[in-house]
Amino acid sequence: MQFDEIVGRSQLKEQLRDLVEQNRLSHSILFLGKEGSGALPLAIAFAQFILCERVNKPVQESAPSLFGDMEPEAPAIIRADSCGVCAACTKVARLVHPDLHFSYPVLKRDSGHVRILSTDYISEWRGFVEANPYGNIEDWTDYLSSNARPKIENAANKQPNISVMECEDILHKLSLRPFESEFKVLIMWMPEYLGKEGNRLLKLIEEPPAGTIFLFVAEDDSQILPTILSRTQIIRVPLPEDSEVAHFLENREVSRERATSIAGVVAGNIREGLRMIDAGDEEWERTVRDWLNLAVSNRVELLSKWIDDINTRGREKQKQLLNYFISIIHLAIRLKYAGEELVHTMNESEKELAARLGAMCDTGVLEEMTNELNKSIYYIERNANSKMLFHALTIRLRYLIKEKYLILVK
Repeated sequence: MQFDEIVGRSQLKEQLRDLVEQNRLSHSILFLGKEGSGALPLAIAFAQFILCERVNKPVQESAPSLFGDMEPEAPAIIRADSCGVCAACTKVARLVHPDLHFSYPVLKRDSGHVRILSTDYISEWRGFVEANPYGNIEDWTDYLSSNARPKIENAANKQPNISVMECEDILHKLSLRPFESEFKVLIMWMPEYLGKEGNRLLKLIEEPPAGTIFLFVAEDDSQILPTILSRTQIIRVPLPEDSEVAHFLENREVSRERATSIAGVVAGNIREGLRMIDAGDEEWERTVRDWLNLAVSNRVELLSKWIDDINTRGREKQKQLLNYFISIIHLAIRLKYAGEELVHTMNESEKELAARLGAMCDTGVLEEMTNELNKSIYYIERNANSKMLFHALTIRLRYLIKEKYLILVK
């Protein structure tokens, strides 16, 4: 994987290149990015840049030949990206380079199975990264549940973790000399799932063997062991801009209008953008219009049917609906202050919906609505009862749109 394959973030890529080219590469780096930011693909691209045979190596001047000039080899030079064609790059692209190691949360196969190591699932890991490099921990455990061989018993009720045996395995692997490169790179994905047993790695992280580099990839630094966090150089991975996400989606044979609309909904979360493409066309605009009309008119029977329908759609689509609603609110605020001529995202019908919402509510009310929707997304991710959640949320929206609006007018 090369930097060119990563969506946007050109300034961050330049920063990473400088670390290598200026010999300021830390032996322990934490890529910290929210879900869908692409922190894992970025870490893999960085590892490929480090291991590439043609990056940041001075051109060697050959000595005069006594028997005529030999055919010159392709020189290794300073590059803006890994070459993508050398032996190291092709191996990293397939995640089979002997000096690139991975550690990630895994599930225990069954009650009688003792070993819980990442290497036991390396084939599944390669398949997952190839199919869904922007996936989260939920996507990974779902992939394991469906694709692990032999099948994992009762996978739905098991929690992934990085075990003490995994830590011992890391200590062993990184104590060996590199096989092909001058560096050994270990990428640990989701160190939030590394408990106190991670303290076994502290000495290795603080004083690693020469050429050993740790790349941690995380979403929430508050869940990482403080003893490990304090020993890393933190590189924050921002979410890409909407225009960058739209361009990325267009390259996947999505129309410009749809790509722009999806980018406005997902707010930089590439994972959600890809899932919306896979889900096909959803009439989120009509769904939000119906919801608002039912909330304001308080037609209880029809509202209950609407909530029953939303309940059948599953958590991911419920989150998509709420994210879409948030994007409509953001558009309403932009229309209030930027004006029609400066707002180019979404289609005319969505702009009309946002304009109506903005005419009914002032900015304070719109911000409170956004807070309520974001809290609901948080609860959905933690398996809240969706019927109860949407009933409570509808009551709150009715109050904010109708009752509070009237109070504010007075």
